Amino acid sequence: MSGATHLDERFTGDHLDLGIWFPYYLPHWSSREESAATYQLSDDGLHLLIRPDQPLWCPDTHEEPLRVSGIQSGSFSGRVGSTIGQQPFKEGLTVREEQATFWGFTPRFGRIELVMRGSLTPRSMFGAWLAGIEDRSERSGEILIAEVFGDEIRDGSAAVGMGIRSFRDPDLIGDFATPRLAMDVSAPHTYGVVWAPDSVELSVDGRVVRHHDQSPAYPMQLMIGVFDFPARDPSGEWADHTPELVVSSVKGSPEPATSPPPPSRPRPRSTG
Repeated sequence: MSGATHLDERFTGDHLDLGIWFPYYLPHWSSREESAATYQLSDDGLHLLIRPDQPLWCPDTHEEPLRVSGIQSGSFSGRVGSTIGQQPFKEGLTVREEQATFWGFTPRFGRIELVMRGSLTPRSMFGAWLAGIEDRSERSGEILIAEVFGDEIRDGSAAVGMGIRSFRDPDLIGDFATPRLAMDVSAPHTYGVVWAPDSVELSVDGRVVRHHDQSPAYPMQLMIGVFDFPARDPSGEWADHTPELVVSSVKGSPEPATSPPPPSRPRPRSTG
């Protein structure tokens, strides 16, 4: 396994860098055609969009109706009919379209920062996370850098999901929280992680929000996406709206090589 460990992505030019980014969301469980991201590149970065006519993702296997536009910096699957594939969302899933192995940006420890802003409805969300490349099932842990649901935005604040998910990694303990932070997620903010061999530190705009004394010990790929859940809007009030995530930049560096000390400065101000 090999992939870039440095990244300074500003999403300039007319085309997405396909040497780094894979513009599909887990296509082995569906297909590239059915999981392709809807996106645009402009002066302010990458725009990931879910337009009103975008179809559902995995409608016959994903329990909750879901639409998604996402990019990822790695991809791996087994052969058609096998159960070998990244991020299975239920038992017994089989590969529907085999994917060639692709490692674009797959760091093992380091500092990563994303500048993002989102336009959400009460039935949509955006997120960015590091996911184990899952070339072996146990290398499946995740570091959730940020996850924001539209129905958790209010009064100048948002609940921001952050933490560690263990999945099939026996060496990790799931530790996830949604601190409410005073911020406007429709404006650009810097969401960051310092991932060291024995700790993970998560921040917003340079302020440490969560510190974990555990760490995945294998290469991970970056996942970035906007998601829509139509069943959460039974009246169809938001059906004509277009959820959008704008990613202005992504920076990744192998440093630091050692763990940061636990934060001694005050936690960021929360509301609610």
